[in-house]
Amino acid sequence: TIHEQGLVSILKQLHDELDAAVAEAYGWPVDLADEALLEKLVDLNRQRAREEEQGLVRWLRPDYQNPAGSRDAAQQALPEAEDDDAPAAVRAALSRQSAPVSAKELKEQFKNAREPKVREILAALAALASIGQAREMEDGRYVS
Repeated sequence: TIHEQGLVSILKQLHDELDAAVAEAYGWPVDLADEALLEKLVDLNRQRAREEEQGLVRWLRPDYQNPAGSRDAAQQALPEAEDDDAPAAVRAALSRQSAPVSAKELKEQFKNAREPKVREILAALAALASIGQAREMEDGRYVS
């Protein structure tokens, strides 16, 4: 009687269907033992943590987690100053802008970037304007 009143069999069926749907979504066998399932989840968590350390963020709900959509889904750290990739990274970020941006606005495209460093790179790119790297506007903003 308790079993029927509590609809336990319906609840178990719904849990089984949910487990099967999740396994299918991850491409895992439906009949994984609990220990194997936990191992797969731990491995997946490690993989995601490594990706996030490298700046790759997989938004689950972009409209909620990244409503402005102003940053790339895979926001990268700005390379160190002595690295030749820093100017290239700033140049690439600048070329993706549809309107002039300030160093402060552009630094937001990078994880842990400092505005003075971005400003310095932009100024160097502007000095190279004769070869088309960047152009400084009168108001201090830059365009590609």
